Amino acid sequence: MTAKTIVITGTASGFGQLSVRQFSEAGWNVVATVRKKTDLDAHAGLENVRTLLLDVDDEEAGLAFGELAKSQFGRVDALINNAGYFQSGPLEATTMDQAHRQFQTNVFGLIALNKAFVPIFRQQRSGVIVNVSSISADAGFPYTSVYEASKAAVAALSEGLHAELAEFGVQVKALFPGNMATRIFSKVDVAQDVPQEYLASMERFSSMNAVRSDPQITADMMFRMVTDGDTVKVRYYSGPDGEAIPRVKQLLGQDWYWQEFSAHNRGETTPLWKSLMPRPVAADER
Repeated sequence: MTAKTIVITGTASGFGQLSVRQFSEAGWNVVATVRKKTDLDAHAGLENVRTLLLDVDDEEAGLAFGELAKSQFGRVDALINNAGYFQSGPLEATTMDQAHRQFQTNVFGLIALNKAFVPIFRQQRSGVIVNVSSISADAGFPYTSVYEASKAAVAALSEGLHAELAEFGVQVKALFPGNMATRIFSKVDVAQDVPQEYLASMERFSSMNAVRSDPQITADMMFRMVTDGDTVKVRYYSGPDGEAIPRVKQLLGQDWYWQEFSAHNRGETTPLWKSLMPRPVAADER
Protein backbone atom coordinates (compact mmCIF):
# COMPACT_ATOMS: atom_id res chain seq x y z
CA MET A 1 0.00 0.00 0.00
CA THR A 2 1.34 3.42 -0.95
CA ALA A 3 2.35 5.52 2.05
CA LYS A 4 0.17 8.49 2.78
CA THR A 5 1.54 12.00 2.21
CA ILE A 6 1.20 15.07 4.40
CA VAL A 7 2.16 18.68 3.67
CA ILE A 8 3.33 20.75 6.65
CA THR A 9 4.14 24.46 6.41
CA GLY A 10 6.54 26.41 8.61
CA THR A 11 8.81 23.53 9.55
CA ALA A 12 12.16 25.17 10.27
CA SER A 13 11.49 24.98 14.01
CA GLY A 14 8.82 24.45 16.64
CA PHE A 15 5.62 22.48 16.03
CA GLY A 16 6.35 22.12 12.33
CA GLN A 17 9.80 20.62 12.77
CA LEU A 18 8.60 18.22 15.45
CA SER A 19 5.63 17.16 13.33
CA VAL A 20 7.80 16.44 10.29
CA ARG A 21 9.87 14.05 12.37
CA GLN A 22 6.81 12.43 13.94
CA PHE A 23 5.03 11.78 10.64
CA SER A 24 8.23 10.61 8.96
CA GLU A 25 8.92 8.14 11.76
CA ALA A 26 5.32 6.89 11.46
CA GLY A 27 5.96 5.99 7.81
CA TRP A 28 4.32 8.97 6.10
CA ASN A 29 5.75 10.84 3.14
CA VAL A 30 6.22 14.46 4.16
CA VAL A 31 6.38 17.62 2.07
CA ALA A 32 7.85 20.19 4.45
CA THR A 33 8.05 23.91 3.69
CA VAL A 34 10.53 26.48 4.92
CA ARG A 35 10.78 30.18 4.14
CA LYS A 36 14.56 30.54 3.95
CA LYS A 37 17.08 28.75 1.75
CA THR A 38 19.32 28.34 4.78
CA ASP A 39 16.66 26.08 6.33
CA LEU A 40 16.40 23.64 3.42
CA ASP A 41 18.48 21.11 5.37
CA ALA A 42 16.25 21.36 8.47
CA HIS A 43 15.14 17.75 8.02
CA ALA A 44 18.36 16.24 6.72
CA GLY A 45 18.57 12.54 7.45
CA LEU A 46 14.82 11.93 7.71
CA GLU A 47 13.38 9.40 5.31
CA ASN A 48 10.66 10.29 2.82
CA VAL A 49 10.84 14.04 3.48
CA ARG A 50 11.01 16.63 0.71
CA THR A 51 11.77 20.15 1.92
CA LEU A 52 10.59 22.94 -0.36
CA LEU A 53 10.80 26.72 -0.24
CA LEU A 54 7.51 28.54 0.35
CA ASP A 55 6.86 32.03 1.62
CA VAL A 56 3.21 31.87 2.66
CA ASP A 57 2.96 35.65 2.20
CA ASP A 58 3.21 34.99 -1.55
CA GLU A 59 -0.40 34.16 -2.37
CA GLU A 60 0.35 33.15 -5.97
CA ALA A 61 2.94 30.66 -4.78
CA GLY A 62 0.49 29.38 -2.19
CA LEU A 63 -2.30 28.93 -4.71
CA ALA A 64 0.01 26.89 -6.96
CA PHE A 65 1.52 24.82 -4.16
CA GLY A 66 -1.09 22.07 -4.09
CA GLU A 67 -0.08 20.57 -7.42
CA LEU A 68 3.62 21.08 -6.69
CA ALA A 69 3.26 19.24 -3.39
CA LYS A 70 1.25 16.45 -5.00
CA SER A 71 3.95 15.92 -7.62
CA GLN A 72 6.54 15.09 -4.96
CA PHE A 73 5.08 11.69 -4.04
CA GLY A 74 2.12 11.37 -6.41
CA ARG A 75 -0.58 12.05 -3.84
CA VAL A 76 -1.57 14.26 -0.89
CA ASP A 77 -3.68 13.09 2.03
CA ALA A 78 -3.35 15.86 4.61
CA LEU A 79 -2.25 19.44 5.12
CA ILE A 80 -1.14 21.18 8.31
CA ASN A 81 -1.14 24.97 7.97
CA ASN A 82 1.38 25.71 10.71
CA ALA A 83 3.31 28.67 9.28
CA GLY A 84 2.72 31.95 11.07
CA TYR A 85 4.25 34.49 13.40
CA PHE A 86 3.43 36.57 16.45
CA GLN A 87 2.90 40.34 16.55
CA SER A 88 2.56 41.90 19.99
CA GLY A 89 2.12 45.21 21.74
CA PRO A 90 -0.78 47.53 22.53
CA LEU A 91 -3.00 48.23 19.55
CA GLU A 92 -2.35 51.93 20.04
CA ALA A 93 1.34 51.40 19.25
CA THR A 94 0.84 48.77 16.52
CA THR A 95 1.17 50.24 13.05
CA MET A 96 -1.32 49.50 10.31
CA ASP A 97 1.54 47.96 8.34
CA GLN A 98 2.17 45.54 11.20
CA ALA A 99 -1.54 44.68 11.34
CA HIS A 100 -1.70 44.07 7.59
CA ARG A 101 1.43 41.91 7.64
CA GLN A 102 0.07 39.86 10.54
CA PHE A 103 -3.10 39.09 8.63
CA GLN A 104 -1.23 38.51 5.38
CA THR A 105 0.78 35.69 6.91
CA ASN A 106 -1.63 34.20 9.43
CA VAL A 107 -4.86 34.56 7.45
CA PHE A 108 -4.53 35.36 3.75
CA GLY A 109 -1.53 33.12 3.19
CA LEU A 110 -3.35 30.33 5.00
CA ILE A 111 -6.50 30.91 2.92
CA ALA A 112 -4.45 30.61 -0.28
CA LEU A 113 -3.08 27.25 0.85
CA ASN A 114 -6.53 25.99 1.78
CA LYS A 115 -7.70 26.98 -1.70
CA ALA A 116 -4.73 25.15 -3.24
CA PHE A 117 -5.53 21.82 -1.59
CA VAL A 118 -9.33 21.81 -1.37
CA PRO A 119 -9.78 20.88 -5.08
CA ILE A 120 -7.36 17.97 -4.68
CA PHE A 121 -9.13 16.64 -1.61
CA ARG A 122 -12.60 17.26 -3.06
CA GLN A 123 -11.80 15.34 -6.23
CA GLN A 124 -10.33 12.37 -4.37
CA ARG A 125 -13.17 12.52 -1.77
CA SER A 126 -10.76 12.43 1.15
CA GLY A 127 -8.28 14.62 2.99
CA VAL A 128 -7.59 16.34 6.29
CA ILE A 129 -6.77 20.01 6.74
CA VAL A 130 -5.45 21.24 10.08
CA ASN A 131 -5.34 25.02 10.47
CA VAL A 132 -3.35 26.25 13.46
CA SER A 133 -5.18 28.87 15.51
CA SER A 134 -4.21 29.76 19.11
CA ILE A 135 -5.72 29.56 22.57
CA SER A 136 -5.32 33.34 22.63
CA ALA A 137 -8.19 33.51 20.13
CA ASP A 138 -10.40 32.06 22.87
CA ALA A 139 -8.82 33.66 25.91
CA GLY A 140 -8.50 37.36 25.09
CA PHE A 141 -4.99 38.15 26.35
CA PRO A 142 -3.84 41.78 26.44
CA TYR A 143 -1.10 43.18 24.19
CA THR A 144 -1.70 40.58 21.47
CA SER A 145 -5.02 41.78 20.07
CA VAL A 146 -4.01 41.79 16.38
CA TYR A 147 -2.44 38.33 16.62
CA GLU A 148 -5.53 37.05 18.43
CA ALA A 149 -7.80 38.56 15.78
CA SER A 150 -5.84 36.77 13.05
CA LYS A 151 -6.06 33.46 14.89
CA ALA A 152 -9.78 33.95 15.57
CA ALA A 153 -10.20 34.38 11.81
CA VAL A 154 -8.39 31.06 11.29
CA ALA A 155 -10.77 29.37 13.73
CA ALA A 156 -13.88 30.79 12.07
CA LEU A 157 -12.58 29.90 8.60
CA SER A 158 -11.94 26.33 9.71
CA GLU A 159 -15.40 25.91 11.19
CA GLY A 160 -17.01 27.21 8.02
CA LEU A 161 -14.89 24.95 5.82
CA HIS A 162 -15.64 21.96 8.05
CA ALA A 163 -19.33 22.34 7.23
CA GLU A 164 -18.68 23.26 3.61
CA LEU A 165 -16.48 20.30 2.72
CA ALA A 166 -17.94 17.48 4.83
CA GLU A 167 -20.06 16.19 1.95
CA PHE A 168 -16.87 15.55 -0.03
CA GLY A 169 -15.23 13.50 2.72
CA VAL A 170 -12.81 16.32 3.59
CA GLN A 171 -12.12 16.99 7.27
CA VAL A 172 -11.16 20.54 8.30
CA LYS A 173 -10.04 21.10 11.87
CA ALA A 174 -8.68 23.98 13.98
CA LEU A 175 -5.93 23.57 16.56
CA PHE A 176 -5.67 25.87 19.58
CA PRO A 177 -2.23 25.43 21.17
CA GLY A 178 -1.62 26.82 24.63
CA ASN A 179 1.54 28.60 25.73
CA MET A 180 4.41 26.53 24.31
CA ALA A 181 8.19 26.87 24.45
CA THR A 182 8.89 27.51 20.77
CA ARG A 183 10.98 30.02 18.84
CA ILE A 184 7.88 32.05 17.96
CA PHE A 185 8.60 34.15 21.04
CA SER A 186 12.13 34.90 19.86
CA LYS A 187 10.86 36.28 16.53
CA VAL A 188 8.09 38.58 17.77
CA ASP A 189 7.16 41.63 15.69
CA VAL A 190 6.94 44.05 18.62
CA ALA A 191 5.11 47.36 18.50
CA GLN A 192 7.46 50.33 18.85
CA ASP A 193 7.09 53.66 20.67
CA VAL A 194 4.75 52.19 23.26
CA PRO A 195 3.33 54.91 25.56
CA GLN A 196 4.88 54.86 29.01
CA GLU A 197 1.54 54.19 30.67
CA TYR A 198 1.45 50.63 29.30
CA LEU A 199 4.93 49.49 30.31
CA ALA A 200 4.38 48.40 33.91
CA SER A 201 1.33 46.31 33.02
CA MET A 202 3.07 44.80 30.00
CA GLU A 203 6.06 43.77 32.11
CA ARG A 204 3.80 42.21 34.74
CA PHE A 205 1.82 40.28 32.14
CA SER A 206 5.01 39.07 30.44
CA SER A 207 6.40 37.80 33.75
CA MET A 208 3.25 35.71 34.29
CA ASN A 209 3.85 33.86 31.01
CA ALA A 210 7.55 33.12 31.30
CA VAL A 211 7.11 29.37 31.87
CA ARG A 212 5.82 27.46 28.86
CA SER A 213 4.97 23.85 28.03
CA ASP A 214 6.86 21.34 25.90
CA PRO A 215 5.90 21.87 22.22
CA GLN A 216 5.94 18.12 21.62
CA ILE A 217 2.50 18.15 23.28
CA THR A 218 1.19 20.14 20.32
CA ALA A 219 3.04 18.02 17.76
CA ASP A 220 1.38 14.96 19.29
CA MET A 221 -2.02 16.64 18.95
CA MET A 222 -1.34 17.47 15.29
CA PHE A 223 -0.64 13.80 14.64
CA ARG A 224 -3.86 12.83 16.42
CA MET A 225 -5.92 15.34 14.46
CA VAL A 226 -4.73 13.94 11.14
CA THR A 227 -5.07 10.27 12.06
CA ASP A 228 -8.02 9.95 14.47
CA GLY A 229 -10.65 9.71 11.71
CA ASP A 230 -13.06 11.95 13.64
CA THR A 231 -15.29 13.61 11.05
CA VAL A 232 -17.35 15.57 13.60
CA LYS A 233 -14.85 17.26 15.90
CA VAL A 234 -13.59 20.66 14.71
CA ARG A 235 -11.78 22.28 17.65
CA TYR A 236 -8.78 20.62 19.27
CA TYR A 237 -6.79 22.09 22.17
CA SER A 238 -3.23 21.32 23.27
CA GLY A 239 -1.33 22.00 26.45
CA PRO A 240 -2.69 22.33 29.98
CA ASP A 241 -3.77 25.95 29.54
CA GLY A 242 -5.08 25.30 26.04
CA GLU A 243 -7.32 22.52 27.32
CA ALA A 244 -8.33 24.36 30.50
CA ILE A 245 -9.48 27.73 29.13
CA PRO A 246 -12.50 26.53 27.10
CA ARG A 247 -13.55 24.31 30.00
CA VAL A 248 -13.22 27.12 32.52
CA LYS A 249 -15.25 29.43 30.27
CA GLN A 250 -17.98 26.81 30.08
CA LEU A 251 -17.86 26.16 33.82
CA LEU A 252 -17.94 29.81 34.91
CA GLY A 253 -19.92 31.33 32.07
CA GLN A 254 -18.74 34.33 30.05
CA ASP A 255 -19.26 37.03 32.70
CA TRP A 256 -17.61 35.20 35.58
CA TYR A 257 -14.78 34.02 33.33
CA TRP A 258 -13.96 37.58 32.27
CA GLN A 259 -14.10 38.74 35.88
CA GLU A 260 -11.58 36.12 36.96
CA PHE A 261 -9.44 36.44 33.84
CA SER A 262 -9.27 40.24 34.08
CA ALA A 263 -8.23 40.04 37.73
CA HIS A 264 -5.45 37.62 36.75
CA ASN A 265 -4.20 40.00 34.05
CA ARG A 266 -4.08 42.81 36.62
CA GLY A 267 -1.90 40.68 38.88
CA GLU A 268 -4.79 40.04 41.26
CA THR A 269 -5.19 36.32 40.64
CA THR A 270 -7.87 34.78 42.84
CA PRO A 271 -7.66 31.39 44.57
CA LEU A 272 -10.46 30.21 42.27
CA TRP A 273 -8.44 30.99 39.14
CA LYS A 274 -5.35 29.34 40.62
CA SER A 275 -7.35 26.20 41.35
CA LEU A 276 -8.79 26.04 37.83
CA MET A 277 -5.75 26.83 35.71
CA PRO A 278 -3.02 24.15 35.56
CA ARG A 279 0.67 24.89 35.34
CA PRO A 280 2.75 24.26 32.20
CA VAL A 281 4.17 20.81 31.50
CA ALA A 282 7.92 20.68 30.87
CA ALA A 283 9.63 18.18 28.56
CA ASP A 284 10.88 16.03 31.45
CA GLU A 285 7.35 15.78 32.89
CA ARG A 286 5.67 14.30 29.82
